[in-house]
Amino acid sequence: MFCEHLRKKGAKVLLLNEPGGTYTGERIRKILLDRKAEISPLCELFLYIASRAQLVGEVIRPRVENGTTVILDRYVDSTTAYQGWGRGLPIRLIEYMHRSFISDVMPDITFLIDELAENLLDVLGKKNRDRIERESIDFQKRVREGYLRIAKGRRGRIRVIQRGTVEGTHRAIIREWERFVHGPERKQGVS
Repeated sequence: MFCEHLRKKGAKVLLLNEPGGTYTGERIRKILLDRKAEISPLCELFLYIASRAQLVGEVIRPRVENGTTVILDRYVDSTTAYQGWGRGLPIRLIEYMHRSFISDVMPDITFLIDELAENLLDVLGKKNRDRIERESIDFQKRVREGYLRIAKGRRGRIRVIQRGTVEGTHRAIIREWERFVHGPERKQGVS
C-alpha cells in the first residue's frame, strides 16, 4: 500500500524483502526460514549479513544512485533486534559487521509497526510459520524489546507506529512519511 501511494505521487519505487532480493539472497532466505534447519545464532547472523551485502551491492546501491526509492521489509535494525536481542549475540559485533559491509547504505526513515509479542499468534493467524515465527514467546518479547530500544536511540530515523487495522496502520505510515518528506531531517533526495 505504501509503494502504491508513492507510485501515485510519481516516485520510482522498488519493494524488497530481506533476506532475499537477489538470486543468492533468495537461496539464503530458504535456508534461514526452513522450519527443519538447525542454525546456530552466529551462523544465522552471518547468513543475514551475507544476504544483505549481496542485496546492497547488486540492487540497493545502484537503484538509489539512479533515483529510485527503495523500500525494504526488514534491514539492519531487524538483525540487531533478532540476532542481538533475541539470540543474545553481542550488539557491538552486529554493529561492526554493518559498518564494515554496508555503512554507507542506511535508511533515512524506518517505520516500526509495534505490537505486543503476546499478540503475535493472532497477527500470524493460521499461516504456515517459518523457523523464526515458531520461536518462543520469550524470544519474541526480547525481539520487541530490542526494537523499542533501537527506536528510542534513533528517534530521528525510526517512527514507531502502533499496529491497528491495515488501513489505519497505512494511514499512520503515510502521516509519518509526509512529516519526513516535508521536515528538516530529509536528506538530499535520498530515501
